[in-house]
Amino acid sequence: MRPTEKNPPNRFYVRHVEHDDGESPTVPVTLVDDASRTIVSSNDSPDIGFRYSVNPYRGCLHACAYCYARPTHEHLGYGAGTDFDRIVVVKRAAPELLREAFEKRTWTGERVVFSGVTDPYQPVERELRLTRGCLEVCALYKNPVGIITKSPLVERDLDVLRELRGAAHVRVTVSIPFADPAVARALEPGVVSPERRLRTIATLADAGIPVGISVSPLVPGLGDAGLAELLAAAGRAGATHTFAVMLRLPGAVREVFEERLREALPLRAEKVLTRLREMHGERLYDPRFGHRQRGSGPYAEALLATFESAARRAGLTTRMEDEPASTFTRPLAKDRGPQLSLFGSSPPSGSPTRAR
Repeated sequence: MRPTEKNPPNRFYVRHVEHDDGESPTVPVTLVDDASRTIVSSNDSPDIGFRYSVNPYRGCLHACAYCYARPTHEHLGYGAGTDFDRIVVVKRAAPELLREAFEKRTWTGERVVFSGVTDPYQPVERELRLTRGCLEVCALYKNPVGIITKSPLVERDLDVLRELRGAAHVRVTVSIPFADPAVARALEPGVVSPERRLRTIATLADAGIPVGISVSPLVPGLGDAGLAELLAAAGRAGATHTFAVMLRLPGAVREVFEERLREALPLRAEKVLTRLREMHGERLYDPRFGHRQRGSGPYAEALLATFESAARRAGLTTRMEDEPASTFTRPLAKDRGPQLSLFGSSPPSGSPTRAR
């Protein structure tokens, strides 16, 4: 089920247009080129477990109702709702930009995570191959890598992942917030089923790639159902680590999530919202560091304790991975190959189409 067309008002614009029911135009998926000249983002947030990330794409066709990155689309002049789901901003020069970043004298070879904002293996990656191109650069420079994805498309790149495992460090985390496929279909309409994602864990583990499961976001009243069984299944598939981050609803995400929840799961919506308010002092979200990803109060503590207990029984570590020792090496010029404009031609992008 695809979400209905809906965009909360962009907080950076005074004027907002909303079509009446039945009058909304059909909005195709639109690719928009991003001409910016940087690709590595850094953060110093105390509750995020990595410093550097690479985002070849902004916007995501997975269309997850709860995605905390939705407000980033507002900075680009788009909406955080349907625009985020249908307009993908593409850094076609991502592999070359990453190589340039690695050539800077200030780069010391810390792990880079794909991706901090949207899924690096969302559907457009199948043709554009920008994530793969960036991973090939990481393998060439022996730079440690972390990957977080919901997509089985990561299996395509097993050859590069094996090279990274041998030459540097790589760890993949597959995100499966819900055990119930009906709930997943309602809130993650562009993503494959939980069962298919478990098979991806098994495929990666069988190939010798360190892999785990993220039960994030942990949605109170939804994610706790079947949590123990989900972690046990991941353990049987070969996962070795797990983590969970409580649902975050910054900015326009609250409106998108609540509307989708009430529309797709009307009989469960009020329970979810009540639990969220219990965890955030009668609000749906508290943005404070140290609180925003965990919540507080008896229910939040019980839910996280249930997660920890289930993880232990499944044989999964919940300990945050230390920064891997750097294996970073700049290759000799003769080994660097041609400029990274060779990762296949890409289909032409359209001009921005505003989905209102």
